[in-house]
Amino acid sequence: MLTRRHIRIKVMQSAYSFSHKENSKLEDELKFYEASVAQTYDLYISILGLIKSLMDFTLDQLKTYKELGTEEVKYEHLKAFSENKVLRMIQQHPVLEKKLKSKKSIRWDLEFVFLKELLKKITENTVFNEYQKIANPSWEEDLKWFAKCFKNHIATSDYLYDYLEDQQITWIDDLPLVNTFLSKTLKQLSIEHSEELPFPTFNKGQEDVQFGRELLEKVIVNNDKLESELVGKTPNWDADRIALLDRVVLKIAIAELLFFPTIPSKVTLNEYLEIAKDYSTPNSNNFVNGVLDKLVREFKEENRLNKIGRGLL
Repeated sequence: MLTRRHIRIKVMQSAYSFSHKENSKLEDELKFYEASVAQTYDLYISILGLIKSLMDFTLDQLKTYKELGTEEVKYEHLKAFSENKVLRMIQQHPVLEKKLKSKKSIRWDLEFVFLKELLKKITENTVFNEYQKIANPSWEEDLKWFAKCFKNHIATSDYLYDYLEDQQITWIDDLPLVNTFLSKTLKQLSIEHSEELPFPTFNKGQEDVQFGRELLEKVIVNNDKLESELVGKTPNWDADRIALLDRVVLKIAIAELLFFPTIPSKVTLNEYLEIAKDYSTPNSNNFVNGVLDKLVREFKEENRLNKIGRGLL
């Protein structure tokens, strides 16, 4: 589920945290990094848990509406929603149920106002009205509608964003990744294998996780050396005028250039330019690009890149 880009962002977060603390220890930052990676997988379970809770809430509302004789249109809306085969599969999935019980997951069932507003938004629009008109929809029709529903209403919810930010700050960076992964997962489900909803888990031994751990270790252990590499490379900027996040991004990029011989220089430059563009100041992209271009030329002239394989420079 995690990409190398996302692993690099996790390393940046950990290195930034290290730069803010006095007497910070390498071991503590490595633990912070691994916990942050693990929490990405927890977020995936939490989003699935939200879908399950939304379905549970809908079924409870249907019982209440039936008892109170609520207007037929509203009842039929909820009934159509509750009969969606994909939603039912997620709600009743035994593995999801087990994981939600074994983890300290979010109690979405306590977020009554959010569930009520989200359900209202989902069922009171033209897309849902068109879907509701389908008599006995097939699995494919149910899946097509719910994939749109997830993308347009759940993944983009402002309430969800704000709530997750309060729960775990690193989840804000994880949310687009998890939503994209879940969107792709939904589109690949089939009625024949509907039980095969994937549940990726954190594993310290995964190659990408190990890459991030090694990269963070290189950055922290070689902090003074990496700082020295920047001396004279920013003639138009005093050291204290360089945004702290830019310094962190530059040091991580330099560490990757010098200590990871199998990663092409172009890949490293492109990755950290994108990260600087997304996370730092408006001028960071041009600034980081200029510094890294200068450093790569210098490293090549001094024969310090030591890249292995063809086309890695």
